This record gives sequence, C-alpha cells and structure tokens, in this order.
Amino acid sequence: MSSQHQNHTSDVPAVGADSPFRQEHAARDEAPQFVLPLVVRIEKAEPPARTDALETAARAVLVLLTDERARGGGEWAEAVRDWQDARIRKVVRRARGAEWRKAGTLPGVTVHGDMAEVRVFPPVPLDGWPKELAKLQVSGTDLDDPEPVAPAAPGAVVLWLNPELEMSAGKAMAQAGHAAQLAWWELTGAERTAWQDSGFRLAVRTAPRERWAELSASGLPVVRDAGFTEIAPGSATVVADHPALRTRLAGRLSG
Repeated sequence: MSSQHQNHTSDVPAVGADSPFRQEHAARDEAPQFVLPLVVRIEKAEPPARTDALETAARAVLVLLTDERARGGGEWAEAVRDWQDARIRKVVRRARGAEWRKAGTLPGVTVHGDMAEVRVFPPVPLDGWPKELAKLQVSGTDLDDPEPVAPAAPGAVVLWLNPELEMSAGKAMAQAGHAAQLAWWELTGAERTAWQDSGFRLAVRTAPRERWAELSASGLPVVRDAGFTEIAPGSATVVADHPALRTRLAGRLSG
C-alpha cells in the first residue's frame, strides 16, 4: 500500500495506479481477502429510512478509516492495511434487539444518522467473521423512504446512485461506502481535514436519468462493482461528487 493512501496530512491527492478499486489489479485477488463488516440496526417497529441508512453507512466507513485505532500503529491498523491490499469488500448485515446489543460488544464504532444506526467493525478475513456477526442476516436488507427525499444542499458532497440499477438497501449501503472511500483517497490532506471537521457531511441521492451519463463520464470517482452479488460485474453503481474534486476537474479542463 502506498504512502499516499495512509498519509492523512499530505497535500498530494491520494490517487494512483495502486487504488484497491482498480479492476485490472489481478494481484489483489491473490492476496488474502478481507471484508469490512457493517451492521445496520433494523427494529421491526421503527426501521430507519433508506436514504438515512445509506448516508450513515457511507459516513461509518470514513469514521473507521480515520479512527486512531485504524492508523499508524493502532490496534486495527494491520487489519485495515491487509484489507486495502486486497479487493475492497464491504458486507452489510442487519440486526435488532439482542442481536444488535451483542454486536455492540465487539470492537467497532457506531455511527448515528437522523434515525439510522450503523456499527462498523475492523476488517475480518472473508471466512473469519466473529460468531456474533456471522449469524446475522445479509440478504433481504431492504428499506424505504416514507417521505420524498429533499434535494441535496448546494455544495454538498453527493454520492449519486445509478438510476438504472435496482439494489437492495444493504447492497446500496456497501456501494455508498465504496464511493465515500474513493472520494477520500482522492482528496488532499487539507480537503480531508475539512470534510472530517464537518462530521463527514454527505448526501446519497439517485441520479436523474438524464444526468447519469454525464456524471459517470465526468472524471469523478466511479464505483464499478465486482459482481459478487445482485448486479453484473463491472457495473457502475455510484459516482462520488465531492466539490473539491469537481473544482479540480474544472480547473484541468480550463487550464
């Protein structure tokens, strides 16, 4: 893993040919595979709204990456490095009641949205999930937005979902997390600090159909799914539209 991906203070954008999201890096498939577990709390009586859950999951990934335990010589740092040296995988499971309370006893961080709660854990081997998480359901995690979702605020970080794809809430949460992580890697140290200071404010919205082609070809970070579940390999799922990255792209075009 290059120093660009580990240095949170450098003013050099954290981009490069070694991005773990690049599809052509077959060497990453040969490394031991790890997964980042996320658990969303879904109580029968009061499930969270879909968009709230997606946004909370994306923020949870960033909170994990910037946690002191995940950096330098922290207790999670080796697991995070091993995870980033292989394919970047995230799996979202759901829990309620006693299951949620048991999940909360494991090392991790719980991130709160408006109503949503998502707990993110340090990466684990693909076949080495803790028993408290292994038994949680992964399929069928679906949620709805009971009210129309307001447009994203001007100047917000927006993770644009592909309007042509249908994804379960769990799948979309993982993809939103990928997009937030891609944006993070492309920011300078100052830009990262500003985003972190805002509490990783972001919005997840479905792109208007008429804008998707422009967004996905704009040069902004695009998540292309590996095709392990639900959708075809190589599908573009999310575009990470961070104002700093958009400004940088505009500068290159005008320069």
